[in-house]
Amino acid sequence: MDYSAPKSFLPLSLNSGSTPSRRRPSDPVGGGGASGRAVGKAARGRGEAALWGAAEGGVALVAASGSWGGGSGGGGRQACSWGGGGSGDGREVISQCWKCEINQDQSLGNSLRIGQSQGSLQRHVSKNLVATAAAISVEQAEVSISLPKGDMWSVHKFGGTCMGTSQRIQNVADIVLGDSSERKLIIVSAMSKVTDMMFNLVHKAQSRDNSYMAALDEIFDKHMLAAKDLLDGEDLARFLAQLHSDISNLRAMLRAIFIAGHATESFSDFVVGHGELWSAQMLSYAIKKSGAPCSWMDTREVLVVKPNGSNQVDPDYLESEKRLQKWFSRQPAATIVATGFIASTVDNIPTTLKRDGSDFSASIIGSLVRARQVTIWTDVDGVFSADPRKVSEAVILSTLSYQEAWEMSYFGANVLHPRTIIPVMKDNIPIVIRNMFNLSAPGTVICKQPANENADLDACVKSFATIDKLALVNVEGTGMAGVPGTASAIFSAAKDVGANVIMISQASSEHSVCFAVPEKEVVAVSTALQVRFREALAAGRLSKVEVIRGCSILAAVGLRMASTPGVSAILFDALAKANINVRAIAQGCSEYNITVVLKQEDCVRALRAAHSRFFLSKTTLAVGIIGPGLIGGTLLNQLRDQVAVLKENMNIDLRVIGITGSSTMHLSDIGVDLNKWKELLQQEAKPADLAGFIRHLSENHVFPNKVLVDCTADTNVASHYYDWLKKGIHVITPNKKANSGPLDRYMKLRSLQRASYTHYFYEATVGAGLPIISTLRGLLETGDKILRIEGIFSGTLSYIFNNFEGTRTFSNVVAEAKEAGYTEPDPRDDLSGSDVARKVIILARESGLKLELSDIPVKSLVPEALRVCSSADEFMQKLPSFDQDWDRQRNEAEAAGGVLRYVGVVDVANRKGRVELQRYKRDHPFAQLSGSDNIIAFTTSRFAGAKTCIVTKILL
Repeated sequence: MDYSAPKSFLPLSLNSGSTPSRRRPSDPVGGGGASGRAVGKAARGRGEAALWGAAEGGVALVAASGSWGGGSGGGGRQACSWGGGGSGDGREVISQCWKCEINQDQSLGNSLRIGQSQGSLQRHVSKNLVATAAAISVEQAEVSISLPKGDMWSVHKFGGTCMGTSQRIQNVADIVLGDSSERKLIIVSAMSKVTDMMFNLVHKAQSRDNSYMAALDEIFDKHMLAAKDLLDGEDLARFLAQLHSDISNLRAMLRAIFIAGHATESFSDFVVGHGELWSAQMLSYAIKKSGAPCSWMDTREVLVVKPNGSNQVDPDYLESEKRLQKWFSRQPAATIVATGFIASTVDNIPTTLKRDGSDFSASIIGSLVRARQVTIWTDVDGVFSADPRKVSEAVILSTLSYQEAWEMSYFGANVLHPRTIIPVMKDNIPIVIRNMFNLSAPGTVICKQPANENADLDACVKSFATIDKLALVNVEGTGMAGVPGTASAIFSAAKDVGANVIMISQASSEHSVCFAVPEKEVVAVSTALQVRFREALAAGRLSKVEVIRGCSILAAVGLRMASTPGVSAILFDALAKANINVRAIAQGCSEYNITVVLKQEDCVRALRAAHSRFFLSKTTLAVGIIGPGLIGGTLLNQLRDQVAVLKENMNIDLRVIGITGSSTMHLSDIGVDLNKWKELLQQEAKPADLAGFIRHLSENHVFPNKVLVDCTADTNVASHYYDWLKKGIHVITPNKKANSGPLDRYMKLRSLQRASYTHYFYEATVGAGLPIISTLRGLLETGDKILRIEGIFSGTLSYIFNNFEGTRTFSNVVAEAKEAGYTEPDPRDDLSGSDVARKVIILARESGLKLELSDIPVKSLVPEALRVCSSADEFMQKLPSFDQDWDRQRNEAEAAGGVLRYVGVVDVANRKGRVELQRYKRDHPFAQLSGSDNIIAFTTSRFAGAKTCIVTKILL
């Protein structure tokens, strides 16, 4: 294969000792320093062929198993070739056309230097002998300088965001200089987004997309501009020279990848790792600029890792420690800036610690020097109790144990690289998460479990994490029980298709096994299982291989959960109250986490419900108010005065997030300002839309528990209760229409209430919110038998008959009640007795009677002749004409030593009810009321011959 050589062949130097010239990044100049040494390692190695091509004039190299080949010259010249000896150690050199030199690098293996030297081969040999002798003397000197270990070291790691601009790099330098530790090791990531840009370079090149060249120029410009802002003088010149050289090498390598249409993992790792090299050099120069001695370390010379076959690597601590000792012997600086993310294999092949590996680098190096602590600098104040993007009330945790941090990182929490904890945990080295942009925040300390924390129940759970886009695979069948190897076969099939099993759950009956995998892998897993168990499925030993898509995992993490009773109960109670259905559960015997699988659409709501239960109030409520009239307005004013008290004394966080009337509504995502709800309803309202109002409430994921309070007497609103309860919205209402409406609708509501954790509260339908319903239930639940319920249920009619005495006329008392606001706008609504009848039917149904409203005879107080009046005013004008009849009834009652009272009666024993005007002796409790008092008497079998009375004062 023929590769065209450049028009002019300029030196391509890959030797660590070379001094690169300052050229444009487009010049085909070879790289020196660490970049060049790593090139040599990448090109040699494990028998895998690698193609290197020149970009717009460079050198094309073909390397395989330690042999090298040169590209052809330009201008029709015969291609020149050269190669190392078959042993691959680079000591035997054959030189043709161009004089070449291979030096043995003591720390990185063979490095390659290509030049235009016209001198003889003998001169090169003599130089090698001198260099070798010098190296031996250096090695002897190195032995006397040992690497100190212990608390004198502090390790800092700065991520890409912290290194994102020249100003931020200077801020990092200031933080380092402000650390009073005797010795400091600084681990840095590439500048923000650079790693992604480098990966994109490789992708574009192997996709044969020419835009990789422009992308490379963009990377060069980004670092050149940052360096010019940050550095000056000789340091700037050195950095820019190295940057030019590295960019030229990358251009050549990417050109080769472009031609081949493929990049090996080693080549890709080599390219991607340059971002860390550049940021480390810039920071070291910035620290030196402030007058502090500082060296920078290419960690590919120090960190040695071994691939473990699962796209991860394991550190070789022994070899890494030896190499660190050797490096430190050559450069024993008190402040060292080291590259994160990159390392080498035992064969000196450049590699990486994989994505987000800079944290891992810091942890490994911290372990190697037995540092006092490792500080991870980021852009958040510490580790949150939950993802703050999903839970706005998430709190910063002051401490975490190693195990808790480990669990959280596994379950997707943005804490650390999942393997960062391992190196430091064995030496009990604390990790501190700090915010570079808020130095006043103390951060989160990850360490051995603190012994001084109180193990109260709520503190047992430290955090919550979620994983989305999962699918459950359920393998089920009676033939699985007691059959050895079934689970092995299931998970072997998953392994064979490369699926990542995230969670496993199996019932003790062994009838089924379910496990969670990423949704993108579930088709392959399902197909593999169908093939593996084809015979068992056909024979009926397995009944199905079921896939349930659209799942998420919610994990509760806490070291103190172990052996603490009640934690699971609190978690599942919180989920139940938020109407969350749990599909699968898993908990290891270590009890560090409880994992539940649920619908992905419920995940955020579940997370907020669980988090609020353990970290905030016992109950967090989002409330919607329907009907801001007299009752609704009074409720809103009460809530305004009580919200702070509820949170402080009862641990209830209540937010009104919507108010709707018949014409307008006002909505809020986080809570209406109740100090000005009237103004908001007028000035910032939108047209009322009940469906939109409900949608706003149900789709709000900020608060897990949703409550609707219906303060209307509207039949249409009441007809929606069943649907709202099914959506998981709790309903509270004084509206009697639902419970006194058609019996079948009432039965459906009660059945749904009993079958779910959704609450339906209607205490206020009888007795204006005082404990009538709850008292009745208490009597029944304790085994008592209700014989009769009798009472004055209407505050309006109680006021009228308590004041209908002496010489006062009935029409005058009704007018007074209307003026005082006791009656409805049309007093006939009260005098008809229909409101009392609804209360009677509600109590009758609560007592177990299956009655319709039509089964209750009602004595109406509206004269028949006035029932057809067209308006309330007409009714009030004509009412005095019936005062004489009312005077007669009152006088007859008084003559008998009694009074008139309008009562409702539930005759449970005879399974009927009625509403009527009754006479009571003056010594009867019903006769001793005043104002708008209500009174209700329960006659029960437990209190034979006695009555349990409840007297209620109604302030309307």
